[in-house]
Amino acid sequence: MVNEVTIVAIFVAIVVVGIVAILKLTKDKTRRVSHLRLFIQISAVFVIFMGLLIGPFNDPVWAPLGSSPRDRLIGGDLLGNQLPDGISLPVLACYMPNGRTITCPIFQIQASIFPFWDASIGYNVFYATSGLERLVIVFAALIFASLLLGRFFCGWLCPFGLYMDLLTRVRKVFKKRHLNVSPTTSKKLSQSRYIIIAVFLLLSVIFGSYSIFGTELILGTNPTAGHDVVHSGIITYINEPFCLVCPMRPLCIGVECLIGSMNWSYVSQIAYGPFWIAGFYITSINLSILIAITVLSLAYRRFWCRICPLGALTGFFSTFTPFKQIALTKLYKNEEKCTKCGVCKRVCPTQATAVYETKGGDVTESRCILCARCVETCPYETALELKFAGKTVMKSRNWL
Repeated sequence: MVNEVTIVAIFVAIVVVGIVAILKLTKDKTRRVSHLRLFIQISAVFVIFMGLLIGPFNDPVWAPLGSSPRDRLIGGDLLGNQLPDGISLPVLACYMPNGRTITCPIFQIQASIFPFWDASIGYNVFYATSGLERLVIVFAALIFASLLLGRFFCGWLCPFGLYMDLLTRVRKVFKKRHLNVSPTTSKKLSQSRYIIIAVFLLLSVIFGSYSIFGTELILGTNPTAGHDVVHSGIITYINEPFCLVCPMRPLCIGVECLIGSMNWSYVSQIAYGPFWIAGFYITSINLSILIAITVLSLAYRRFWCRICPLGALTGFFSTFTPFKQIALTKLYKNEEKCTKCGVCKRVCPTQATAVYETKGGDVTESRCILCARCVETCPYETALELKFAGKTVMKSRNWL
């Protein structure tokens, strides 16, 4: 039987060969980066859910749920009981699906506040640290990742970003033009991201008020009053409120049921009511939001990225002062070489405008997902450059 190291080595070799082939064989130079980005996005899905490649499979403990490794926490293997829920990186990698390596920081932040603020046991994992200590670890990881790559995570690595890019390709197959929101609406959508994350973090604090402050602000949230720590809450599954509305969860579950790694018969079973078990996985709310985001993303490029609270946090820790000054991944503009042709503005999937409106220098902004589409299509030599630690990684070419 092929061991884990061999599987990982083969996967890495395939990725390297694929990257080299794309860079060498792509004839249309204005699409080379786009092809490379799509390949890396697809590869990143396997990295994020690496357990789906290396197992262990068919664990009898999780037999009703499916063959994939529900309890495989590769990040936990690395970090031990300090952070057994997985490595916290700024991508929408839902905690609930099987075989996770990387876990969405928003889930970990919420769970550390409520219901596991002072719990030693979480969702089938053991904690050696308090909720406050785990929050420090998660935020430290999030800030470090944001300073290192910024919203590159959104543009190149996030599975939900890949989903929206695939929807864009579907729209292009039918030769339909994308729509744009007005500049005013675009700014309001961007601002809404911070309201969304603030609301859900506030809800987590309210739900966890008994453990944190010793005061039960909402009845039923006291884990010592007839509830175990996992099933405390107004409703049994309201522990992580954002996860109930996040479109990534039903997308993950749907895909894994489709490929056979999860059993739909278990996910959709009726116990105390229709889809009772599915409260752990799919709710009418997050399913409706997924459908809505799907429709909107067919019309407007990367629509979820414009309101994503995780993207807001990543952007905050990489494009706002003082983080902006020490962030390593940045987009630069040479004012002398820019002719204001507007190509960068037209191709931006999130309608980020700083690259066009700012005179020169660092034009990275919180709406920019660093997809480098503007760099790829800019027709003027070195007018735009994507830099890491001051070194040019990619620059615009004179395609004219």
